[in-house]
Amino acid sequence: QLELVESGGGFVQPGGSLRLSCAVSGIARHYYAIGWFRQAPGKEREGVSCITKTDGMTYYADSVKGRFTISTDNDKNTVHLRANGLKPDDTGVYYCVADVSGISPIQEFCHSLESDFWGQGTQVTVSS
Repeated sequence: QLELVESGGGFVQPGGSLRLSCAVSGIARHYYAIGWFRQAPGKEREGVSCITKTDGMTYYADSVKGRFTISTDNDKNTVHLRANGLKPDDTGVYYCVADVSGISPIQEFCHSLESDFWGQGTQVTVSS
């Protein structure tokens, strides 16, 4: 069973930065891609950014392009999301999600909510 554990959320003022991390563990740590999804209060979950494991292809939602950066450690077992220039609209619970089916291209995975492998989430609050 694949396990995903998020960390790094918190409270930050508008314009601030956070670095979210997702630790991947479990049987063979087998996955094709990891995505960061978020759910704001009263809104549906949405894909924020995703990255493939083998070739590092990335996708960013329009709302975060130029502000967020997704990356992996060399061992591919930790995925980070660097969030700069945070806005109140970025507030929400951020989830780490694994693609174990090989959804392609990467943006299709980032638009999908069908994965069975979700972390517990980490809260990000942006407020003055």
